[in-house]
Formats: sequence, C-alpha cells, structure tokens
Amino acid sequence: MPSLNEIRSTFLSYFERNGHKVVESSPLVPRNDPTLMFANSGMVQFKNLFTGVEHRDYKRATTAQKCVRAGGKHNDLDNVGYTARHHTFFEMLGNFSFGDYFKEQAIPFAWELLTRDFDIPAERLLVTVYHTDDEAAAIWKKVAGLPDDRIIRIPTNDNFWQMGDTGPCGPCTEIFFDHGDHIWGGPPGSKDEDGDRFIEIWNLVFMQYEQFDDGTRRDLSAQSIDTGMGLERIGALLQGKHDNYDTDLMRALIEASANATSSEPDGPGNVHHRVIADHLRSTSFLIADGVMPSNEGRGYVLRRIMRRAMRHAHLLGAKDPVMHRLVPALVTQMGAAYPELGRAQALIEETLVLEETRFIQTLDRGLRLLDDELARLPEGAPLPGAAAFRLYDTYGFPLDLTQDALREQGRGVDVAGFDAAMAEQKAKARAAWTGSGEAKEARIWFELSERIAPTEFLGYDTEVAEGQVMALVVDGRAVDSLPEGGEGWMVVNQTPFYGESGGQVGDSGTYLKPDGAGAVIDTQKMPGGLFAHKVRPEKAVLCMGDALELRVDHARRGAIRASHSATHLLHEALRQTLGDHVAQKGSLNAPDRLRFDFSHAKAMSAEELATVESEVNAFIRQNSAVETRIMTPDDARAIGAQALFGEKYGDEVRVVSMGRAATGKGHDGNTWSIELCGGTHVRQTGDIGQFLILSENASAAGVRRIEAITGQDAITDIRKHLLILDRLTLDLGCLPEEMSARVSSLKKEKRALETEVASLRRELAMAGPGGAAPETRQVGGVPFFAQVLSGVSGKDLPPLIDEHKARLGSGAVLLIAEAGGKAAVAAGVTDDLTGKLSAVDLVRAAVAELGGKGGGGRPDMAQGGGKDSTNAEAAIKAAQAVLGS
Repeated sequence: MPSLNEIRSTFLSYFERNGHKVVESSPLVPRNDPTLMFANSGMVQFKNLFTGVEHRDYKRATTAQKCVRAGGKHNDLDNVGYTARHHTFFEMLGNFSFGDYFKEQAIPFAWELLTRDFDIPAERLLVTVYHTDDEAAAIWKKVAGLPDDRIIRIPTNDNFWQMGDTGPCGPCTEIFFDHGDHIWGGPPGSKDEDGDRFIEIWNLVFMQYEQFDDGTRRDLSAQSIDTGMGLERIGALLQGKHDNYDTDLMRALIEASANATSSEPDGPGNVHHRVIADHLRSTSFLIADGVMPSNEGRGYVLRRIMRRAMRHAHLLGAKDPVMHRLVPALVTQMGAAYPELGRAQALIEETLVLEETRFIQTLDRGLRLLDDELARLPEGAPLPGAAAFRLYDTYGFPLDLTQDALREQGRGVDVAGFDAAMAEQKAKARAAWTGSGEAKEARIWFELSERIAPTEFLGYDTEVAEGQVMALVVDGRAVDSLPEGGEGWMVVNQTPFYGESGGQVGDSGTYLKPDGAGAVIDTQKMPGGLFAHKVRPEKAVLCMGDALELRVDHARRGAIRASHSATHLLHEALRQTLGDHVAQKGSLNAPDRLRFDFSHAKAMSAEELATVESEVNAFIRQNSAVETRIMTPDDARAIGAQALFGEKYGDEVRVVSMGRAATGKGHDGNTWSIELCGGTHVRQTGDIGQFLILSENASAAGVRRIEAITGQDAITDIRKHLLILDRLTLDLGCLPEEMSARVSSLKKEKRALETEVASLRRELAMAGPGGAAPETRQVGGVPFFAQVLSGVSGKDLPPLIDEHKARLGSGAVLLIAEAGGKAAVAAGVTDDLTGKLSAVDLVRAAVAELGGKGGGGRPDMAQGGGKDSTNAEAAIKAAQAVLGS
C-alpha cells in the first residue's frame, strides 16, 4: 500500500520523465493574484503564463501545490471533519502545458499514470466530457477503449472552465472511480450523482478559447492544459479506503491528537480528531508561509481555523494547550516534501501555544453565554442572529464556530439575523467615518498611468539627474502649472528620487530650472509605476513640460541608506540568533531611525539583544562592499536570498549582498546577508558607522519590533549616556564598574535610615511634646488618650494606636497627625470595650470637625482624614462627646 508521500513522488516523477519541469509549490498567499485570499488550486502560480503576460524557460510543468479553502467563495470549513473528503488544507497534484501539448497527449498521460503506475483497474474508471467536445470523447475511446456509456457527456458548467467572465476558457474532462454497487450513488449527470459510489479523482482542463464581453469565443493561439488531482482523494483510493481521513498521513495526525488528549482515535470523539488533524495542517502551513493570526484578512481566517481546532480539543477534555504538541508529528509526515515546515517549526509551536492560551481564557465565558441564550429558546429553535453576532463581536467566536457548537445539539443559527447585525455595525462605522479623500485622489493616478509611461528611476547610481515634467496634480486634479509658493504633486519622466516603498521613506531635495527653483518635500510611488514628487515652487511658476535638474538631499539620503543597510544586517543577525523562523513583517527606514518587525513569538532577552547588536556592529566594522546583482527569482533563491513575503517579483530581481562570514550563503559560500530588495544602500558596510538598538517590544501577535539608530545619531546617543554615567560616578565617588554595588549599598542605607526615623518619630509621639508623659483623661468612665502630632504621617498612626492601647490596657485612643494644613485621624478601642464602643464612631465625629467626611475601619481600629488641621481641639472634644453620650 503506497503512502501519500510515495504517491506524490510517483506523480511528479512520472511527469518529470515525460518532459515536465517539477516546480515547487507556491506559497499559500498568492503572489500574482490579489483577488485570491489563499492559493486554492495548482494553476494559481501559472495564471500569468496562461494569459501570456509572463513567459518562462519551460512549457511543461508539474507540481504538488499546497492549497487552503477556508474563506471567500472557496470555503469548506463547515464540512471539515463531518464528511469523508472536505478539508481546509489539501494538496493538488497537477500537470500543465503552456502552449505545448493538448488533449491528444494530456488524456494518454492521465490514463497511463492511473492504470499503469498507480495500477487502478481500468474497468473501475469512467469519464465525463463537455457535451460538445467530440474530440475529447474520441480520444478517450481510442486511448482507453472506454465504451460510450462510460464517456458521459455533461451539458453544464461542471465540465466547462472559465478563468473569469472574459479571458481563457475551455471544456474539461473529469475522471471518476467506481467504488462499487455496495455504496449508494449514481454516475455523474444522474439524479443520484451526489452519492458516494462514483468519486471524481482528476480533472483535466483544456484551455481552448478566449471569451469576450459580447459572449463570443475564438480559439486561443496557444492552447494549454491545466489538471488537478487531489492527493488525499487519490491516496484514499490507492490505499483501499473510502475516507480521506483513513489515509496514512491523516491517520498519523489523528493518532497524535488522540495521544495528546488521552482519548480514543475512533471513539465518540473521532470527529474532533478529524477536525484537529485537518486544521493542524492548514494553520501550520499558513504560519510557515508568513501568515500570523490577527483580526482582519488572512490573519483572521487563520485565527478562525486555529480556534475551531482548539475548541474541538477542549471538547475532548483538553484543559491546557495541545495543538503545539502535534506539530512534530506533522513535520515528520510532511517535512521532507515541504521543508519550510521544519524551518518554521519553532515559530509554529510558539504561535499555537500563545493563541491557544488566549483562547482558553475566553472559551468558557463564550460557551456560558451561548448556553444562557439557548436556555431561553424553545427546544430545537435556532440561535437568534443577534446573539450569534454578540458572540462574534464580544468573544471573537466566528459564525462557523458557533454553528459548529450548535450542530451537535441539532440546532442552527439565524444567519440572516447575523448578517443584519453585521451590516448594522458596518453602517454605523461608515457613518462615523468622515473620510480622508484618499480614494478620490487615487483616481487621478490611475487615469494618468493610462497615458504616461512609468517613471524611470535613476537613483541607484546618481543623486542628480534631469527630468521633464509630465504631469502636475493639486487636490486630486491635473493642472497645467503650480504657482510660486503653492504646493502639489509632480511626475517627471525620470528621477533620482526614491519613491517610498518596501519600508524605505521617500527622498526629498530640490529641483532647478533656468528661471527658478523649488523644494521636493517627499516622493511616493503611485499606480502604474509613476513616481509622484510633492513639490513647492519657491522661485518661478512650475509648468507642464519644464525641463528640471533634480537633486536629492545627499545627507538625508545617506542616513536613509545607512538605516536600510543596517536593517539587512539586523535581519540576518536575528535569524542567526533566534532561528530560521525569523521573517520580516514590516520595516521603516528613515533618516533618523529604523524600525524592523519580525516573526517571533516572545520577547528577546537582554543577552539576545546584545548578541544581535554586537553582530551587526562587527559587520559594520568589517567595511565590506555592498554588492548588487540582477538575477532571476529562482537564481536568487538558489543562492539563499531572503525575499520579502507577499512581494511580487518579475522576471528579474535586484539582489543586495553584504558582509563576509566564515560560513554563510551565496555563490562564494561566505556572504552574510543576501536579500531581494529594491531600495538604496550604502557602498560599504562601514558607511553605516554605528548601530544601536533603542527598544524591543511587541508589535502584534507573534510579531516583535526593534527600533534602532545608526551613524552619528547612534554615536550622539552613546555620548549622551556616557556623560550621564560620568556625572553619576562623580556624584557617587566610585568607578563605573563599581556603580551597581554602590547604588545597592545606598538603597540599603536609605531603607535603614527610613526605619530608624520612623522608630524615632513613634518614640517622640509616645513621649509627647517636650518629652512630657501623655495625659490620660476619664470620659464617661472610659480612660481616653488624645494627642495632636506633627512630623508624623498618616501611615504611622496605626502602630502608635496599638502602642497606646497596650499602655492603657483598657480605654480609647484618638490621634491626629498634622501635615500641610490637612489632618490624618486614627482611633482605637481596646478589645474589652468594643462591645459598647466603636473606634469608627470616634473617627467620624472627629473628621466632621476637620472638614472631612466619613471614615471607617473596625470597632477596634478606624481611620479618616480632614482638610483643616487647625480645628484639632474641636475634633478631640467631638470624640469625647461620643464617649460621654
């Protein structure tokens, strides 16, 4: 029985033998299609090849593509764990032809692989074709010898594929396996086609036509092939199973879940284990590809999947985080085919621990709220949409998680009500937002990009260049000129000014022309490759068509370059210190500072920060050359270049290398840092000057942020702190290395003196003014001691009360401490008198005379305060009145 790993390898090897290039899976976050949340099929990474926008050095390819369907129109989340073949994560095996072979070879490839290499009985296979595709039907009859009743013609879009309303499209043929008449279901196209007897295992798409807006089609000049076969489905078939979750890979994950939760894999909780096994794959692969849990976008979908799995672990009785304990089993199963899993294992585990710990804290509260809502409903009634929305809005429970919890009780959710509550919240948010006008202003740039060629950037090699004004924009409108002293945006045909992107801020500087000059305040990249320069004419009007000399602010550009190059060194130092899971999640390279966000699940220690800072400065002192090369993305990655996640790269990329290490990366084996980068950099690492970390803290869940400075700013900051250190050593009379011990000694001395002063104050207070013995008076038959104190704080009164009570043996005490015109009051009553007398009453009577209110405590001890200490004697008399009453 072949394993899923062996099946994947057999598939790829077969097509490699038949002239196909084995192309590695693209990341789950598509780099070439912003309309998709996640890669959901094998053809996603080849979309531009099919449309002719992109060309590569091969015309045949084969892949095992990792896919996720858990959001948007491709959302299988609700069914996962409850059916035999639904997953959030799956692998799609495919072979592709880009204008090379077509139906006459694609069909034989499929038939040979299935019947010979996979040894599937031919008599158990049948196919569907689009009802007008006589060519495909004829090829099936010729190649496979299938009779007409096993070549089923389908007249619907089930067998016709389109990339969109317009563009490449064509018929497809689907291959089905017959599991036998002991399983209910009919062949495709029949009334019983939803049964499980006939299962689709492979779909071959023939990209044959181009569709136009008017509904007409014409043959493509280069016809192509796109196929997709789910590894889990073919794996179940080849392993003699009817359920994808019974395959070796999924079974290993299910058993890992059972072991972690101390439950039976096939017992009452089997659905929980299936959900956990599936969601473990999707969450781990998403994190490995750079997605981190958040409250929006891809990160929110990831968080939903994670929390759904965690809830199922909770239902199995898990009280502590368990998901991270399953990651090693996943790496064992899939790490060889997808090495990014092993590289990111530490990050995956840490992220799962943090997320599950947070979720456990809110899960019980959310479920209690759900139970409370259900208790008010009739038996079997659906949960109101408003209640479901409250769970989502307050506790972070997505709708599908609530639906999943109710499914086990045979209940549903009023989805329409949920949507209405969501819409109402969005409407309120829209009403509260006044808008910034950015959307309106963006329109002009799209319009300009249709008639103006992209700006050519010359700033890698020069800070001075000539350019011609191609457009001027003010308040979202194109204008012919900018007046002296005015302000607007300028587009030129070529520029040395860098437009803000990739974390590097835009350049500033000046422009000159024969009759005038002006300031360039900022530079931004706009749609269509346009560089927009924010300008202020300072002498003469700036007009369309003007020829300008453009000058970048050299000092500012130099400081920005130092920050950017230091960021590259920092990135590699973090990877070397913390692990290969470190990936850039955002950056800012400005003239006065740099900021670097990176994936790491916990705070860095002081030792780790010191190591990173020291490493960066070592490569700065090395003063090695910063090299730039233009390469293909594949060649760049082959030498170990780090790519910015989510960035779209063309046929050529700019690769920046710096630093020499004994063992490193690159063609020479000892390059320290290699990154794909479009920014500007120093010539030599020594140009950075100095690197100093200012802070390290959390930026988002699983993301840390380092802020640092370079060059003269770093030296100035160090000098400032050295001056502070010098002053302190003079004041303390010690050497710098003795300062810590000296400060500790002074702190101990201070505490001892404070204790001694407090003791002396109590002694003075007990002795009374001039050392006279305190007088005790009899009031209402009760010994009563009252005293007004100065130089004593309110916190010193309770122990004094206790000492006076001990001295009296039986009686009452009232003490008033004066400080800054205000008064603190405390009263005490010995235990033998608390049955008939309360210290609270004494305090309240005294406080009232001091301009205060209330006061409280116990019958034997109470405290209060007043605003006017000058009325202390009246306060004592008020307390006496309580005793005499």
